[in-house]
Amino acid sequence: MTTVPPPFDPELAAALELIKDMITPGMSMEDIETVRQSPGIALLAQVDLTADGAFEVEDRTVPGAEGSPEISLLICRPTAPAPDRPRPVVYHVHGGGMVLGTNRVGVDQILDWARELDMVVVSVEYRLAPEHPYPAPVDDVYAGLLWTAEHAKELGADPERIVIAGASAGGGLTAALALLLRDRGGPRPVGQVLLCPMLDDRNDTPSSHQMAGLGVWDRTANETGWTALLGEVRGGPDVSPYAAPARAEDLSGLPPAFLDVGSAETFRDEVVAYASRIWQAGGVAELHVWPGGFHGFDGFAPQAAVSRAARTAQLEWLRRLLAE
Repeated sequence: MTTVPPPFDPELAAALELIKDMITPGMSMEDIETVRQSPGIALLAQVDLTADGAFEVEDRTVPGAEGSPEISLLICRPTAPAPDRPRPVVYHVHGGGMVLGTNRVGVDQILDWARELDMVVVSVEYRLAPEHPYPAPVDDVYAGLLWTAEHAKELGADPERIVIAGASAGGGLTAALALLLRDRGGPRPVGQVLLCPMLDDRNDTPSSHQMAGLGVWDRTANETGWTALLGEVRGGPDVSPYAAPARAEDLSGLPPAFLDVGSAETFRDEVVAYASRIWQAGGVAELHVWPGGFHGFDGFAPQAAVSRAARTAQLEWLRRLLAE
C-alpha cells in the first residue's frame, strides 16, 4: 500500500501553514482536555448567531432519551416576515471528533444556508466522549431530532421538510441518525448532508495511512476519537452501525444524501465507499471529492477557490432538494 499523500491545493496549503500552531493533527487521549481549552476551538465557536440581525436566537433545554439528561438546542429563527408556508428546518450536529465542541461549532456555515434559503436552524448539544461513550452522543442527537419534529410548528417550521446535517463527527452522527430514524420508523428527513463525515472506526483505509501526521485530523487523532467513543470494541466485530455508520449492512431506504470530502484527508476513502454503497443499495447520493482538500478545508480557508466551489455545491444541492 502506497503511503505517498496526494498534494494539498496550493491555497489550502498556505492556509494550513498559517494555522499549524493552532491544530493537533495527531491528538492523543492525553491531549483531549488541552485541545478542548485551545484557542482554536474557542474561535470555531465565536459566531454572530444573529447574522447581523437576520435570526432571533434561543437556547432551549429539552428532554433527552429515556433515562438520559436533558439536552440543549440552539434555535435560530429568521426575523424576516413568515412566508405563506412553514419554513424548512436544518437540524445541525457539530463536529469535533466525538470528543470536542459545542452546538456553536460549525453553525456559521449552517446559518449561511438558512439565510439564503429561509430556513430555521436547530443545532444540538450532545454529550462528548470519553466521559460519555456510545450510545450517549447519538442518543442525544436522536432525542433532539424527535423534539424538533414534534415542535416544528411552534418554531414556524415544517416537520415534513427537515434536513439533517453535520461535519466530521457531526457528519458521522448525522449518518447514524438517518439509519436510526429509518430503523425505528421515526420522522423521515428530506435529506442528509454529510460533510467530511467520520464514518468508520476501523481507521484502516489507504487515505488514513496516506495522511498520517498531515492536515488537521490524522490517523492517530481518528483512533483517539473512536477509542474515546467505543473503548476496547473499536475496530472489532461488535461495533454498532449507529456508532460507526460504515458498519451498516443495509444502506437502502435512506434520505437523499450529499457527501463531500477532500482528496487529501483521512476520511476520503470511507466517504467515497459510503456514497458508493448508497448507490449500490438503490439510493440517491451526490458525492464531491475536492482536489487537494484537507479535513474541514472550507471552514479553515473559506476564501480559497476550492472552498468557494464546495460551499456553492452544498447550497445548490439544498436549493434543488427543497424545491422538489
